[in-house]
Amino acid sequence: MAETAKEEVNEENEVNDLPEWDEDAKESLKNGGEHMESPVKQKGTGLMKSFRASFKKVASPMKNKKPVDTNNGQSQILNAQLQPLRSPSLSTGSPAQSSFRSPKTEKPPLTRTMSDSDVTTTSTLPKKGSSIRRSLGLSKKPKQEPLVTVTEALPPSEEPKPEVVDEYEGQRVLELRDTYVLPEIPAMPLSVMEINKLIEMEVLEEAYVNLLSLRLELQQQRKSQNQEDCPIELVHKEKDLSLLYGTLRNKMSDIVRNSSALPSRNKELLVYVAYIILEEEKRQDEPGAMQGWRESWRDAVRDGVRDTLKRVHLDSREQNISWLAVHLGLLGKAILEDLERVKTELVSSYPPDFNVLETYVSCHHEAVEEHLKKLLEKVTELKDYYALLDFIIHRYPSEKIMGSTSLQPEVKEDNRALPLDNDFLNQIKMKYCSRLQVDMRTSLDRVIELENEEMWKERRKPEIDEGIYSSHIDMDIWTNIQGHVQGSRRIDVTLEKKVVQSCLDELKSFPKRFESAFVESSSVFSNSSLWAEYHISYINSFSDLKEHMEGYKQSCQIQLEQVRKEIDGLTTRLKQTLMEQFKTDVKPFLRRQMTGKWFSFDEDFSQLTTRIKSLSEQSKYMSPKYRQAFVNEVHFFVVKEYVSQLMKNNYSCKNRKNETAAAKITKQWEELEEIFQDMHSTSDWLYSVGNQLSQIIGCKKSDVKLKLNPLVENYPDIRKSHLSAVLYFRGIIRGREKHVILQRLAELKQSLGNSGNKEQALFSEIQASTNTDCLAGTPFSCLSFIMPDR
Repeated sequence: MAETAKEEVNEENEVNDLPEWDEDAKESLKNGGEHMESPVKQKGTGLMKSFRASFKKVASPMKNKKPVDTNNGQSQILNAQLQPLRSPSLSTGSPAQSSFRSPKTEKPPLTRTMSDSDVTTTSTLPKKGSSIRRSLGLSKKPKQEPLVTVTEALPPSEEPKPEVVDEYEGQRVLELRDTYVLPEIPAMPLSVMEINKLIEMEVLEEAYVNLLSLRLELQQQRKSQNQEDCPIELVHKEKDLSLLYGTLRNKMSDIVRNSSALPSRNKELLVYVAYIILEEEKRQDEPGAMQGWRESWRDAVRDGVRDTLKRVHLDSREQNISWLAVHLGLLGKAILEDLERVKTELVSSYPPDFNVLETYVSCHHEAVEEHLKKLLEKVTELKDYYALLDFIIHRYPSEKIMGSTSLQPEVKEDNRALPLDNDFLNQIKMKYCSRLQVDMRTSLDRVIELENEEMWKERRKPEIDEGIYSSHIDMDIWTNIQGHVQGSRRIDVTLEKKVVQSCLDELKSFPKRFESAFVESSSVFSNSSLWAEYHISYINSFSDLKEHMEGYKQSCQIQLEQVRKEIDGLTTRLKQTLMEQFKTDVKPFLRRQMTGKWFSFDEDFSQLTTRIKSLSEQSKYMSPKYRQAFVNEVHFFVVKEYVSQLMKNNYSCKNRKNETAAAKITKQWEELEEIFQDMHSTSDWLYSVGNQLSQIIGCKKSDVKLKLNPLVENYPDIRKSHLSAVLYFRGIIRGREKHVILQRLAELKQSLGNSGNKEQALFSEIQASTNTDCLAGTPFSCLSFIMPDR
């Protein structure tokens, strides 16, 4: 194999393999070593002085070791240049790019595997060794040395000590940065192929000074040429120079891009990168200068940061339900570790005016924003939107990432937050609120489903909580909303307000949906006491829910007012339905009062009081804020309907039955009064009407007008038709007595004027029979057809 390798190297080093446009080099090799030696020596001597000046203050661990290659006197001189190779990849030479091939030839570029004569011991960076041309594989050697692999490992006998090596390497880079001086520009540049190979091998310093030499040579040739005369060789050389500069910039960008991932390998190379950028910025005004070196460096930094973020593990939603939270945790860790490496490893490679850490922080801001925008496209769940907002607003600028003590004091407080575009942040918040409304509707629908499954279908009695019926619907809904609001408050106040609005917007449609489902499911047991208990429990629950929502009055007044309106509408309809059911239940028993059968039959009144007491017992479990109004309404209804039976002309007392009727009315009225007092009715003004009417009915005809005064004072809305109906029941149908009584009523009402209590309106709610007055003069025997005995 050694012989084969020797033949391959000898074949690659044939004169004919040189590019045709490098005629000087080809001619020199054809005529022997004497033609090539002089210019190489001239270059070597100039470079040797330059490198000695550059590395004069830099201690080399191998300074006492002699070079391995002792080929000839020329190589010994060039070995003294001590130019370090920059990459472990130097074990093999990189082929020149096709863009640098001569337009006259299609021959492939030269390649060569480095031998152990071209490298030094692995504990130090490799040096140039012999001549530049030999390192590029462009000269013949009488004997091929065995091939070896270049590594960065320490000898087996030495134990690695990272902290010592890092400290030494950091100090060495810092000294190199502070003492660096651009080497002398050689009078004659290397060929395009040689410069290209130096770039590929990351021998940046020598490649750059030769590029400068080639650039000066081109400028001199331009000056010597006529403005209108531009030979093809000059055009090609200008193109080659431009391509070489592009290759150099790309190589530098690759080094910068990978510098954070491989800091120990690249931090010394970054010194040369930085000073090449500075040198080019000094030469920006020269003809043909390439612009944007600092921008290209920053772009490379940003690309490296992007690569770092792309390497962070990301599960799919199917693989892990917490895929985003896990990824954001790993992302924060990767960002912090990357910036810590930059601070400890890379900052020392650059001059201070590069603001390295600040630039990396800025690039992290940009790359993280791009990364989050891509993540947002995958987010659909509420918890993931929340995780994204929490990472952006709280976690990223906190001590866990940008505010970490390891980055202080370089990373200032005003540069820790992620400077996101407001539109993007608002977009996340809008998506969060939209998803929240969807989830809120689902959870509210689930409340209805649970109530149906656990209560209506099973016909379970409502629970009694703190003395009232409770369905716990209000707590389920309020707890859900409060959880979302408190979570959004931890993000920021603007999101909290949006969340409250979203929850209230969704809540305002819930009462009607609940009512519809309840009516449909409860229709099968509408005649049972359980039906009334459910109504009372939902009156209580929705009343409490409205009270809970009052806490959002300041932030969302309009939305809260809409929710109030819907809840009040539902509780009102529930009370009305409960009341209508009671009315429907007791009206048959009330209609049979004040009839002929009423004198001897008490069953109807007994059924009436039973149902009132049952409702009274149920109303005890109603919320106090509704109970009082409900009891008063029941009280008013019963009184009004009981009195209304006197206005229907169903019966007229004769044969002194008026006294019996008055006694019965008094007895029943006392029983009703006792029931409503037990119910804690506050409608005290209703208690006297029964007794006052019974006194009118039970007294002598001549005394009726004397009993009118308290009745008119307490109930100024009583009209002539109402009193005529009472007189009809009393048996005073016509005659002078009736006329005097009605006249007295008119006088009393006139004397009172408008002084009566308008709120105590009872008789205005009662319709009296219209045939009383017109039949006042008709004989009693003719009126028997309107007095059915039930």
